[in-house]
Amino acid sequence: MSQTSAMADDVVWRPPPDAWSVSRMGQFAEQYHPAAWGNYEALWRWSVEDPAAFWASVWDYLEVGEPRGSESVISADPMPNTTWFEGATLNYAEHLLRGNGLGETDIAVVGRSQTRPTRELALGELREEVRRAAAGLRHLGVGPGDRVVALLPNIPETLVAFLATASIGAIWASCPPEFGVRGILDRWVQIEPKVLLAIDGYRYGTKEIAIGDVLDQIRLGLPSVKHTVLLPYLDLAATISGDAQTWSDLTAATSEPMRLEPVPFAHPLYILSSSGTTGRPKQIVHGHGGILLEHGKQLALHHDLGPGDRFFWFSTTGWMMWNYLVSGLLTGASIAMFDGDPASPSLDTLWSEVDQADVTFAGFSAPFIMACRGAGLSPGETLDLRRLRGVGSTGAPLPDAGFRWIAEAVGHLPVANISGGTDVCSAFVGGAPVLPVRSGALACRQLGWRVESFDADGQPLRGVDGELVITAPAPSMPVGFWGDDDGRRYRASYFDSFDGVWCHGDWITIFDDGSCAISGRSDATLNRGGVRLGTADFYAVIEEHDMIDDSLVVHLEDDEGGLGDLLAFVVVRDGQELTDELREGLRARLRAELSPRHVPDDIQAAPAVPRTISGKKLEVPVKRILLGTPASQVASTSALQDPNSLHYFENFGERWRG
Repeated sequence: MSQTSAMADDVVWRPPPDAWSVSRMGQFAEQYHPAAWGNYEALWRWSVEDPAAFWASVWDYLEVGEPRGSESVISADPMPNTTWFEGATLNYAEHLLRGNGLGETDIAVVGRSQTRPTRELALGELREEVRRAAAGLRHLGVGPGDRVVALLPNIPETLVAFLATASIGAIWASCPPEFGVRGILDRWVQIEPKVLLAIDGYRYGTKEIAIGDVLDQIRLGLPSVKHTVLLPYLDLAATISGDAQTWSDLTAATSEPMRLEPVPFAHPLYILSSSGTTGRPKQIVHGHGGILLEHGKQLALHHDLGPGDRFFWFSTTGWMMWNYLVSGLLTGASIAMFDGDPASPSLDTLWSEVDQADVTFAGFSAPFIMACRGAGLSPGETLDLRRLRGVGSTGAPLPDAGFRWIAEAVGHLPVANISGGTDVCSAFVGGAPVLPVRSGALACRQLGWRVESFDADGQPLRGVDGELVITAPAPSMPVGFWGDDDGRRYRASYFDSFDGVWCHGDWITIFDDGSCAISGRSDATLNRGGVRLGTADFYAVIEEHDMIDDSLVVHLEDDEGGLGDLLAFVVVRDGQELTDELREGLRARLRAELSPRHVPDDIQAAPAVPRTISGKKLEVPVKRILLGTPASQVASTSALQDPNSLHYFENFGERWRG
């Protein structure tokens, strides 16, 4: 990579000549900071150097309320004590239900499912269902600040329940039904919910999965729950024992009008859980105002969503991308949901949903995109994707091969490769409709996020890997962690490395043209003899091999200063074997494309790479297992896509150490 730009000659998409005129980002710049029109770097600099003016402009652009002057936008307190829009009141649900360009009879949400027929809700129908659900929750005694938890899939009723909760000023938290009992209780016992919403079961592909026993155990483990509401989903006649009611009971006809409780800017909206792969999941509290402004800015300006668009991002209700998806309504776009097995009956399933639901912007995890590439799919040829005008990717760095596959097999489209996290429920770095897309790179730092790359001494870097830090506050930084009343755990999570600076834990390279590259977690970096390499660079080389489906690399350092042991684990494609010839071919690739010091000491075939529900590889937990820590102490199995995926590494570690 050149220090000037990331892969400057590998442009896979260029914005049209009139991008600044026709995009929402260009229109925003023209209205609120015309000096930066036509110059993204100037627009970004304004957004981070004058945050009061920028966020006041976002407030006005989204029509949150009366035009807001910049004098009351941000306090002078340094992170993490900065406050925003002191004295302002609003309600997130009100702005999603306002329409923003959708008419009463326009479809607001399409819900496709492998358990039941497709369900669509027009905007007026969505409002009515939210009104009824909110009235039902109030009748159960739910008020501002109470917690409502949902064991529900990605379906329209979940959206209804969430908006009803938010409209009251109560606090939402959700888990997908496939989570295990322990993982759910690890999250929800901490927040002491009053109401539990749940389904009876679901269909995943062709497999029917009843969760009545799981639900019984959850109710037993949550003594704070006063009311349980069952949504019959797998079995329309399903019931549960005890003091419970059905979804129909909750939303029974009532004349109570819609009430949208005005709440302070930082009033808790929902609680998102960290992955739980390094201990008890952190319960991250996000506020109404911060999420409203950040998601509105991100989806309208960076994804260019607006009336007439349909937004889809494949997610379960346990990943922050679900929260990101439903905020699409802020822009006047409609949203598309999918519940089921994305690989059943084949990996074409989600692309078929994009086709059938008339999606204009579709998002996926990077591992899913790479799996489609590995399977040789060409959805752009086999399906009608003419309305699709953008693809999103997150969950892990998208390798160069993933960009190329989208261009060749899906269409000549902008790829919004984004990176951020549950911590801010958004992206720090990603794309913009006015910038070119380079294969393997993230086009820019997102508006409002002062992202920098620091060395160990806190000095800024360019063109080389450094710690990803945020040096100025942003509204969607968490309100705090639940139960962390003195803020000690929150500060320790982000602000211990550099005083007054958010340290995110990723390696990032920022190039002189503003583009970026994420090369993996900073606590999983490969450092052999002083040559440091992000794990994403390693995976990009290995997983381009047509016989490899997935891979994981771990560096076990030598306490005495030697090179240590570099171990690579690969998942070979069905029908293939990890032969000596394949091992040597992989070593040769790594030697030529990375460095001789990053040739693995051993390459082993693993049955699967352990991943979180959101698709992140468990590099650090596997490293700890290989060093002797029991798997039960490094990760909660409920946080994993495959709860059995760590067994291989436990057995390998015993043999390797012995």
